[in-house]
Amino acid sequence: MIVKTGNFFFRYRNALFPIVFALLFFEGTWPLFDNHLIEMWEIVVGTTIAVCGQTLRALTIGLAYIKRGGKKKKVYAETLVQDGIFAHCRNPLYLGNILILLGVGIAGNSLLFVLFGIPLLLFAYLAIIHAEENYLGKKFGQEFKDYCRRVNRIIPDFSGIGNTIKSMEFKWNRLVVKEYATPFVWITGLTFLIMKDTYLDYGYDASKYTLWPLSILSMVITCAFFVAWYLKKNKFLRAK
Repeated sequence: MIVKTGNFFFRYRNALFPIVFALLFFEGTWPLFDNHLIEMWEIVVGTTIAVCGQTLRALTIGLAYIKRGGKKKKVYAETLVQDGIFAHCRNPLYLGNILILLGVGIAGNSLLFVLFGIPLLLFAYLAIIHAEENYLGKKFGQEFKDYCRRVNRIIPDFSGIGNTIKSMEFKWNRLVVKEYATPFVWITGLTFLIMKDTYLDYGYDASKYTLWPLSILSMVITCAFFVAWYLKKNKFLRAK
């Protein structure tokens, strides 16, 4: 049952991130804490967690990208990738997504997101992982079993991570081509959310020195997104 559920979520996995993220902007979102100092710390802690998730995704894609997804959006793998970050965690991209959304949820101070968004995300990714493991076990047999014995499913073992990074060439082109949209979505979304809450709580005059830097950050991120999109569309950058 969980494998079938995982196959369903896998097919629509690209929609998971924005759907869960959208919960932050629903009317009726309740604040976890109604204290300015606590809210500031939530932004700091949440943003730090999200940046850690994005860093994990960047390292994973830049070192050894894994392609899973056939023409019909079914679980698929050409090879069993075991190097790069995949030598330390079997599902680093999903872990990165979870950290990003958890961090954004904390920074956004949304009880609705934490109570419903995060559990939905965790269930969906758990089901997807089971579906992928079912496929990989059938296709790669003993090789996959040995890999599972060596490497944790979710919790990374970062021992030797320095040697892993030094021993591999980091593919900046691939990182930009494959990943430019993810940081754009969560950084601009979180920025607008913070701006909205700040403006509604304190008004423009009291918060303009916060609103303007955040506006500039949003413009910089948006420009970077369209530059990356242009370079990819016109094939100035290619994923290798």
